[in-house]
Amino acid sequence: MIALDGVTKIYPGGVAALAGVSLRVRPGELAAIVGPSGSGKSTMLHVIGTLDRPTAGTVRIDGHDVADLGDANLSALRADRIGFVFQQFHLAGGTSALDNVADGLLYTGLRQSHRRRRAAEALERVGLGSRLTHEPHELSGGEKQRVAIARAVAGQPALLLADEPTGALDSVAGAGVMNLLRELNSEGTTVVIITHDRSIADSLPRQVRMLDGHVVEDSARRRTEASA
Repeated sequence: MIALDGVTKIYPGGVAALAGVSLRVRPGELAAIVGPSGSGKSTMLHVIGTLDRPTAGTVRIDGHDVADLGDANLSALRADRIGFVFQQFHLAGGTSALDNVADGLLYTGLRQSHRRRRAAEALERVGLGSRLTHEPHELSGGEKQRVAIARAVAGQPALLLADEPTGALDSVAGAGVMNLLRELNSEGTTVVIITHDRSIADSLPRQVRMLDGHVVEDSARRRTEASA
C-alpha cells in the first residue's frame, strides 16, 4: 500500500524534514508513526498522502508512483484511495453532520443524492446515525471527530491517514476514536496513525519511530530480524 524509498524532503533554508526514509506498509496493516515534535512524522503524512512531493526518492501509493502523476491525477488518487483525519476536525459551521460528510465527496463525481446516501451510511458506520441533522456546535468533541472519520471513509478509501486523531479529545472520547479506527482496520482499511503519544503507538500492532527526519526504529523490522 505504501512504499517509500530513500525519501528526502528539504524545506527552504535547508531544513531536512525527511532524510532518506524508506518504509513499506502492507495492505490491511494498522501502524503508528510516532515521534516528538519536529521528528518529521507530519511531513511523512503529507508525503504519504500525496499532499506534498518529496525533494528526492520514490513514493508509491497503492501501486502508483507519485512522480508519474500530475496534479489532477494526484487529486483523483486522494479522492479515490486516501482518507484523512486530522486533530482539528475541520467541520463547516452551520452545516449538518450529513452535509459535512457529503461535501467531502464533491470530487468523486457522484450526484448529490448519492453523496448524501453514502454520507448517511458512513455516519451510521461510526455510530452517529441519530445525529445526521446536528451541526458541529451541537456535537461533543468525540462526535465531531467521528464525523471527521465518517467524512474520511465515506469514499471507501483503501488507506486512512490519521494525524493526532485523539489530540483534541478527553481520554474517554479518545479511546472511543481509537476503537473505531481499529474496527475500520479490521474491516480491511489500511490505517496509519501519526502521533506523539507513545501509549497510543504501543497499543498498535506496528510502531515506526522517527527522530530528526529518520526512521530510528520499526517494530516490523525488529520482528523480522528476530524470526530470521
